Amino acid sequence: MNINEYLEHTVLKADTTPEKIKQICDEAIANDFKGICIPPYYVKEAKNHLSERSDIKLVTVIGFPMGYSATAAKVEEIKRAINDGADELDVVINVAAIKAGNWSLVESDVESVTMITHLKGKVIKLITEVGFLTEDELKKVCNIVTKYSVNYFKTSSGYTGVDTTPEMIAKIRKMLPSDILIKASGGVRNLETAKAVIEAGATRIGSSSCVKIVEDAKEKV
Repeated sequence: MNINEYLEHTVLKADTTPEKIKQICDEAIANDFKGICIPPYYVKEAKNHLSERSDIKLVTVIGFPMGYSATAAKVEEIKRAINDGADELDVVINVAAIKAGNWSLVESDVESVTMITHLKGKVIKLITEVGFLTEDELKKVCNIVTKYSVNYFKTSSGYTGVDTTPEMIAKIRKMLPSDILIKASGGVRNLETAKAVIEAGATRIGSSSCVKIVEDAKEKV
């Protein structure tokens, strides 16, 4: 297993600086990471840093981290991010609407953000905040994700305090068709956990500890 191919090097803190973005890009290039996940504000800048490495996916977040912004606002965020150079969009689901039982709004929201992303020829990952969902809510979200052919089911924004586990990934994998992929995010901080979530069914890992994970892998070799 080449662990590097699974990793999205992530920095999404509110106080992220241009220097940190350059560092993230340089580390992604040096380690052949699958991608970087950064704030929308820095997409254009990161695109310039990665100009010679089009194989490294430039990922940003939409409706982050709460997900309860208006659908129209999310759609405009997606358009701007793609215009700035984003390859993939990690869009937060409206958990507040789920908890309110407003499934028509949840479904409409997912349909709209997925449609605009696919119309632009880009990849969408739906951040679903699994740690906040009941079993029934999780099943309903998986059904919606399947109905609208979302590219990736992403487990967390990383801001909930709930770590993603291999058991969580395995459960989700059983609820989704094989063509919808899973991104594990939140709490994947070392090589052992990274390998475990991959074995459970994750095909992408978002983490701010990607360099440590790779260094751990090198030490094992």
